[in-house]
Amino acid sequence: MRFYAELPGRCVRQLLADGLAAGWLAGFGWLAYQARELVLRLRAPASGLVDAGGTVGDTFAGAARTAAKMPLVGEQLAEALRAGEAAGRSLTGSGQQQLELVSTVAAWTAVLIVIVGVLPPLTLWLPLRVHYARSAGAAVASREHDADLLALRALTRVPVRRLRTVADDPAAGWRRADPEVMRGLAALELRRLGLRSPRLTGR
Repeated sequence: MRFYAELPGRCVRQLLADGLAAGWLAGFGWLAYQARELVLRLRAPASGLVDAGGTVGDTFAGAARTAAKMPLVGEQLAEALRAGEAAGRSLTGSGQQQLELVSTVAAWTAVLIVIVGVLPPLTLWLPLRVHYARSAGAAVASREHDADLLALRALTRVPVRRLRTVADDPAAGWRRADPEVMRGLAALELRRLGLRSPRLTGR
């Protein structure tokens, strides 16, 4: 396969198209990253909830330990304070669930943006580039010793008005294996692909 043309004009256009595709992909990659970071900022309230739950739980746990040492009512008071410790753990659990949810949403937001960004190059740019690479590679392989095949491809792919610049009846010339017509048609096919003309005639 040959990914780039030999003639400067076509090659420059291909390079520009490839650069545009690369810039498009990079731009959507940056956009996905920024969107993920923006969504992750929503973790701040959940982080505060985790911290608050931890603080509440620790405070009530410490108070329960202290209360348990008091005579007579110490154990009952400690049990009541342990309910506050449980409430703190509940707050912490809720905060952690929110953190996980926000992280999941952030990740999927980035993935969806990347998918949206990748689809146009995959469906438009990449197939065209692969098709060109295959066509150009086959043409280069046929250029020096198989000009008749290139001439036949020109007859099926090059506009008629351009074919008639080679001969009034290029198809008849191809059937007669006219060397000049063969060379001219092969050159048209190669120029269509941005490739240099053959040094030798085929057939």
